[in-house]
Amino acid sequence: MNSMTDSDTAKEKTREDIAQVQAGEVPSLSRLRLFRRTPSIFRAIPFRLRLTLLYTSLFALALLAIGVGVHFAVAQALYAGVQRDLTAATQQVRAILSAVGFQSIRTASGELQVYLNRDFIQLFTNRNIGAQFFDGSGSLLTSTPNLEPYMLPLPPEAFRLTADNIEGIIVDREINGVMVKSLITPVVFRDQRLIGFLQVSRPLNDVINTLTLLQQILIGGGLLALVIGGLGAMYLSKQALRPIEQITLTAQSIVRAEDLDRRIPEPAERDELWLLTVTINELLSRLEKLFLAQQRFVADVSHELRTPLTAMQGNLELLDRDPLPDSGLLREVIGDMRRETARLIRMVNDLLLLAQSETHVVLRHEPVELDTLLLEVFRELRPLAGQVRLRIGAEDQILVYGDRDRIKQALLNLGVNALQYTPPGGLVVLGLERYQQFACLSVADTGVGISQEALPHIFERFYRVDRSRSRHSGGAGLGLSIVKWVAEAHGGYVTVASEVGRGSTFAIYLPLPDGTSIGAAEIMSVVSNE
Repeated sequence: MNSMTDSDTAKEKTREDIAQVQAGEVPSLSRLRLFRRTPSIFRAIPFRLRLTLLYTSLFALALLAIGVGVHFAVAQALYAGVQRDLTAATQQVRAILSAVGFQSIRTASGELQVYLNRDFIQLFTNRNIGAQFFDGSGSLLTSTPNLEPYMLPLPPEAFRLTADNIEGIIVDREINGVMVKSLITPVVFRDQRLIGFLQVSRPLNDVINTLTLLQQILIGGGLLALVIGGLGAMYLSKQALRPIEQITLTAQSIVRAEDLDRRIPEPAERDELWLLTVTINELLSRLEKLFLAQQRFVADVSHELRTPLTAMQGNLELLDRDPLPDSGLLREVIGDMRRETARLIRMVNDLLLLAQSETHVVLRHEPVELDTLLLEVFRELRPLAGQVRLRIGAEDQILVYGDRDRIKQALLNLGVNALQYTPPGGLVVLGLERYQQFACLSVADTGVGISQEALPHIFERFYRVDRSRSRHSGGAGLGLSIVKWVAEAHGGYVTVASEVGRGSTFAIYLPLPDGTSIGAAEIMSVVSNE
């Protein structure tokens, strides 16, 4: 009764724990132990020892299979040899019996009387095999001398033999603690009359002793081989895992020292260890790049946020003075704070968009008329142009599928970037045309251009060719990163061609819905050739 009560109490506690987990609460640690899985003993063993045990176990199974197979094959061969000996001896005794074993006389009434010559069996001499002759009733008539001390009776199965069973039967028996194999065949006279049974027997002591010795050899040799194999497996596993241990120690030292520019020496042979080393070095290289990018990102964000926040703090201190400044100065201060706030909002929105790009946010997939979108961008950029001439070049009617807002944002970023880097009197041209299986949105300017050293880095976050100028105009170095992400998120690419002092041309390639696009490498090669 008490056991039933304890069981019900445990079940009730389990239900309470499940209810607490579903409610978002944490059950007590003492009861959580009921749900914890017991770790496997095999998993707690070191890998080297596990490898040794696994190899030794497989080797033991192989030895067991080989030993059983050898023992079975040898036993079959020995017993088959015994049966051959019995068959040959039976044929020899029957041949002697046919030659000199029978004597016949004719009685006064003319009837032929057959007598058995009991001395015929003495002609068979084989120390390992004994022969016996029984009459039809099972009585022993004669036997070879080597069987005189022993009594090997005729088994009951022999009386089922008939004149047609010439091959006879094989019988295994234990006589006085000795295993004996016998071959019993019927003896038939010329008139097909059954006159008796011939039993040829052979003791199996030598066969059993041979198999016992074989078993001892197999067991002893197998245990010795198992010990040697286990020690060899332990040594080989140690030698095989030593390079991995060195790789592990080197990797741990690199991680603990935070020295990510170090690399693990690659082995000379291009094997699995070489592949592991190359993979770890690639991982370290990526970690180093990510770590440096994170440091640069934090530094750049801190730097970009410090400027507007410092300006806002100065304006707030100015407003906090007593008496209040005049209305003109007040409006100027408020205008500066609004601009700095707008700049902060733009920066936060850009950072949020780039963070979403790393989480693989799915963009909308809807028809987008690029010619209409180009006109909208042109109208929004015109108030920002100032003394820079803004025009529309080639304008094809092209329809693609994608996120209209993201494509517009990318094109606006390129347009604003071109206007910022183009001096007064310069020219900025927006274009849209079909290029092979792509729609090409281009922004060309006659600005200051970009050096060849800076071209590979312009799509990196917070990278600016002219930091002071871009900061003065409100940029944070995130616009081109957004352009690159938008193009790649739509299955397209972004390219740039620039020359210092002559201007730059940015192009966004978006795949058309009715064709197969070419690769980025082909686009870059065509653009560079042009």
